[in-house]
Amino acid sequence: MNKLRVGVLMGGKSIEKEVSFNSGRTVCDHLDTSRYDITPIFQRVDGALFILPWHFLHRGKISDFQHRLDAEAQRLTWDSLSSRIDFMYIATHGRYAEDGTLQGMLELLNIPYLGSKVFASALSMDKIIQKDVLAMHGILTPRGIHLSPRQIKESSADVIINRMQELGIAFPYVVKPFKEGSSLGIRIVFTRDELYDAMIHASTIHPDKEQAILIEEKIEGMEFSCITIVDYKKNRLLPLPPTEIVPEENTHFFDYDQKYMPGRATKFTPPRCSDAVVAAIHEACIITMRVLDMQTISRIDGFVTSDNKVVIVDPNTLSGMAPSSFLFREAAEINMSHTRLINHLIETELHAYGMLDALIVQEEKEQRIMNQQKTRVAILMGGRSNEKEISLESGRNITYKLSPQKYEAIPMLLSSEMKLYKLNQSLLVRNSTKEIEDALIDAIPLSWSDLPTIADFVFIALHGGEGENGTIQGALEMLGMPYNGSSVLASALCMDKYKTTQFLKYRGFHVPDAILLDHEEWSTQKQAVCNRIRTEIGFPCIIKPHDDGCSVMVQKARSEQELDAAISTLFVHHKTHALIEECITGMELTVGVIGNDTPQALPPSQAVSTSDILSIEEKFLPGAGENQTPAPLPAATLHMVQKVMEEVYAAIDCKGYVRIDCFYQHAAVSPTGEERVVILEINTLPGMTPATCIFHQAAEIGMKPMDFVDTIIQLGFALHDGRAEFAAVGAPSNTVGAHPLEDVGQ
Repeated sequence: MNKLRVGVLMGGKSIEKEVSFNSGRTVCDHLDTSRYDITPIFQRVDGALFILPWHFLHRGKISDFQHRLDAEAQRLTWDSLSSRIDFMYIATHGRYAEDGTLQGMLELLNIPYLGSKVFASALSMDKIIQKDVLAMHGILTPRGIHLSPRQIKESSADVIINRMQELGIAFPYVVKPFKEGSSLGIRIVFTRDELYDAMIHASTIHPDKEQAILIEEKIEGMEFSCITIVDYKKNRLLPLPPTEIVPEENTHFFDYDQKYMPGRATKFTPPRCSDAVVAAIHEACIITMRVLDMQTISRIDGFVTSDNKVVIVDPNTLSGMAPSSFLFREAAEINMSHTRLINHLIETELHAYGMLDALIVQEEKEQRIMNQQKTRVAILMGGRSNEKEISLESGRNITYKLSPQKYEAIPMLLSSEMKLYKLNQSLLVRNSTKEIEDALIDAIPLSWSDLPTIADFVFIALHGGEGENGTIQGALEMLGMPYNGSSVLASALCMDKYKTTQFLKYRGFHVPDAILLDHEEWSTQKQAVCNRIRTEIGFPCIIKPHDDGCSVMVQKARSEQELDAAISTLFVHHKTHALIEECITGMELTVGVIGNDTPQALPPSQAVSTSDILSIEEKFLPGAGENQTPAPLPAATLHMVQKVMEEVYAAIDCKGYVRIDCFYQHAAVSPTGEERVVILEINTLPGMTPATCIFHQAAEIGMKPMDFVDTIIQLGFALHDGRAEFAAVGAPSNTVGAHPLEDVGQ
C-alpha cells in the first residue's frame, strides 16, 4: 500500500515566518516515515510555493536560502497541490496561516489539513471580536479598549488614559496588535510618555499592513499556557498538563526571545499550583475551545489571579512546534514523544475525514521491521560548562534524529555535579538544565560503570568543559565504550584555543597573532601588558576565554579602556586566563569536516554577523543569525578552503567530525599579498541543534540530518571497534575534494 503523502507547509507571508520555518523543520524531522511520505513545502513571503529541497530544510534562517529558491526549488501552484499531497500539516503561523485564509484555500482544493476550519481560524485570530465572543459566554478576558489605525492617529494619550480610567484600569497597560502572535508587537507601558510609541509599534509591526490595536490591563498572577488535543477514540477534548511561565526578571512579559532562545525564562510543567487550579484551567480551556469552535488542537494562554480566577489572554488554533515548545513539553507529561504526538494529531484529522483505517495495515507491516534488534545509544547532554543549555538542545536533537528503525535512544543528563541520570520524555523536553536537575532531587544517579551494560555506544552531545576537553573521552576509553568524535589528546588540545593555534602555526598554518594572559600578570603589570598588546597585537583586538565556545564572553576592544573592561569581565567570571588575538578582517567562515583517516571537508558556510562579534543569539535564536552555504566564493577558492580544513583536521589528528572556524582573506586584504585562510578554532564536538550550520553543509552534499548522525556513529564504531571506516562518509567527488593529504599545512 502506498504511504499517505503529507505536505508540511512552512514559512508563509506573516511576520512569524521564521518561527514557522522552525516548526516545519521539527515536524519533518519527527513525522513517522513508516506511515507517511514527507513533502516539505515552503511559502515565500510573496506567496509563491516551492517544494523545499532537503538541503535547505535545516538552515537557521530563511534568508540563508531564499535567494536560491527560484534556481534550486521546484515551483508549485495551489492547484497542483492535490496531485502532490493527500494531507497538509500546517506549520505556518499568524496571518494567512491561522486566520482562515489558508483554510479557505485548502477547503476549495478539497485537501484535508490539520487544525481548525475556516470560521474558528478567522475568529480566533481576530483578538477584538474573539474577546466579545468569549465574554458572551462568560469567559473572563482582560479589560481594555481597541483602536483602529485612524483612531490611533486621532486620539491623544490623555484621551486614551481617560478611557482606561473610566474602566478602572491604571498603568501598566499591555499594548498589542489585534492580529499577530509570538509576542510580536507587544509592549508593556508604564507611563503616559511611553504610550504613543507603543501604539505605533503595535499598529505597524507588520511592515505591509497597518492594523488595529488593543490596550488592556496587565493581569497579575500565574501565567499559563495549555495545549488541548482531541481523544478521537473517546470523542472528548483532552487538555494536557498546563505550563506555568515565569518571565525573566525585569522583562515584564514573556517576549519573543524568551519564547525561542534555549534556556530563557522559567517554565514549570505541570504548574506549581493546586489540582483545583489545574482543573479550573482545563475547564476554561475546554469551554474556550468549544465556544470558538476549535478542532483537533488549541493552545490557550492566560493567567490565574490571586483569587483563582482564570483569565484567557490568547487562544490559538495552532501551536508553535519547535523541539522544546509547549506542545511537546506538555505531551511529554503523558508520555507522548514528538513523533507519537504528531502521529496523534494527524490521526485525529484522518479519523474525522474517514481516512485512518487504511493506514493501520501499513503501520503494522512497518512495525515488524522496527522490532528488529537495535543499537543502544546513550546520548550525554548538559554538564556544567557555560554551554550546557546549548548542549541540552544538541542532545535533544540527537535523540530525535536517531533512526528509530536502527537505534534505541537513551537520553542522559550529565548534571552540574557530573552525575548521570536517565531522562524520560517529560524530563527531556524541559526548558533548561536547571529545570531538569530540580526535578531530579530524589532520583538515583546511574553509575558510570553501568554504561557498558546499558548502551552499545555513547553519543557525546556535551559542549565545553569536561565534555569536550578529553575528560569524558578518557572515561569512556577506560570503560571500553565506543563514542563519537575525537580522541582524548585531540579533544584536550582543541579545547585550548591558544595551544591549538600555536601548534597549527608551528605546522605552517596561518593563525591570528595572540597573547595568553594570566590573571596574576594582569593584576600586577597591567600597564606593561597593555603596552605589549598595543605593540604585538594592536587595536582593535579580540578578547575571549581560551577554553570556552558559543561566543561566550567574546569582545572586541578598540582602545585600552575597552581592553581593560573586556579582560576584567573575563577574570570576574573566574577565568584564569584571557586570550588576546589580532582582529582578522575578511570573510568569516565555518567549515564542517567528517571522517577518520580520510577527512572530507563539507561546503564552507559564511557566518554573517550584524555586529563585530557573532552573538549567541545569532547562532541559536530562530531568525536571528544568517549563514550562507556554500559561502559566496569562487569554486576554486572554496576548494582551497576545504583542502586547508582537511589538512588542519589531519594535523590535529581529529576523528569523526569537527567544525573549524576561520577567516578567508583575498590577496588584496591579506598581509602576505596572497589569498590565505586564517584558523581561529576547532570545535571537536560542534553544536548539533536543529538548525546548526553543520547540518546545512551536510545537506548540501545530500546527507539528511538523520543520515549525518548515523554517519557520525558509524565513524565512532569504526574508530573504537576496529571496523572498516564507514564507506558513506563523503559526497560526490565533484562536490567535496578527495585529494590526498599533505604532511604539512600551508
